[in-house]
Amino acid sequence: MPLFSFEGRSPQVHPEAWVAPTATLVGDVVVEAGASVWYGAVLRADFGRIVVRAGANVQDNSVLHGGDDPVTEIGPGATVGHMCVVHGAVVGAEALVGNGATVQDGARIGRRALVGAHSLVPPGAEVPDGTVALGAPARVRGPLTEGAARWVDGNPAIYQELARRHAAGATEVG
Repeated sequence: MPLFSFEGRSPQVHPEAWVAPTATLVGDVVVEAGASVWYGAVLRADFGRIVVRAGANVQDNSVLHGGDDPVTEIGPGATVGHMCVVHGAVVGAEALVGNGATVQDGARIGRRALVGAHSLVPPGAEVPDGTVALGAPARVRGPLTEGAARWVDGNPAIYQELARRHAAGATEVG
């Protein structure tokens, strides 16, 4: 996996985390135990620190970049879906940011909240704990539904197991 030091700060990846060989980590990035960073993801911490907490997953082709806040954080057990942008924001524990969504500077996604696919959470917005936010700009639509709760509940364990399988069995061809 490409790891790059920047201005004296280097990525730190826990031995029990999995980072895909095509993910790129630059600067002050921390990936905790049981977390995963998937193929093509870019985590660039040249403005501020990025922390991917224990058991969280950042899926394929997502981009995380530090902003004005001192830390861009993906909380424990949280999911950042495929092709998302999280820029200078905090995603709470066990929250789910749906595929293609953007979370902008200073935004806060609450614990066990769900941001719908392709939604745009504007700068400084807050999505409260246990709610669903949809649209561009994202608006809170209410509490997690039973279906949404299944995604929030199941996704961390699914991706932790999938990361173990990729760590053990994904090999470059040719």
